[in-house]
Amino acid sequence: MENKFVINIGRQIGSGGKSVGEALARRLGVKLYDKELINLAAKQSGLCPEVFEQADEKRSHNRLATLLGYLRAPFMSDGGTTDVLSGDALFKIQSDVIRNIAARESALFVGRCADYILRDHPCRISLFLTADDDDRVTRICERTGCSEAEARQTMERGDAHRAAYYNYYSMRTWGAAASYDLCMNTSLLGIEGTAELILQLATQKLDLTSDL
Repeated sequence: MENKFVINIGRQIGSGGKSVGEALARRLGVKLYDKELINLAAKQSGLCPEVFEQADEKRSHNRLATLLGYLRAPFMSDGGTTDVLSGDALFKIQSDVIRNIAARESALFVGRCADYILRDHPCRISLFLTADDDDRVTRICERTGCSEAEARQTMERGDAHRAAYYNYYSMRTWGAAASYDLCMNTSLLGIEGTAELILQLATQKLDLTSDL
């Protein structure tokens, strides 16, 4: 494909967003990037992957309070300030990795604020995928073997984490229609049906007709 394109997928926990992304990647013949971005960022920076994973987890807890602490004392070397600076530095490293990938190849990104990071990419589509709660619970239980109650807790915590991360770094609203080109409920058409509908959109918007 001569014109490099990117498809970015934001998703609720248990919505099947990664599965939709994998189906799209197979159809389009491109690579899907998700958690392996952590390993790529670690390799580029010389840091261990756990640093990115732990920073990502910590950044989801009370971001506003931490940021306010930094603004109150920007030149102090307390733990809160260090956390803000290190978290933002790690985000920048990961953002650079995403931009480098998008510059050299067509790709599909799941999460990681890729839609915001690549907002100026000339050939892109940004999506947000949801699903009915019962379908999300079933998917989480099948994947982890947890109980229904535990699955619902996972949904609540996971969505809150993703919203906090996305809202903080993008200054947009996670899951809000205005933040994306298309929002879809995967329960309506299933994984393959959702992927097919997105493919039709991509074919037209990204002018991929001659490549498929």
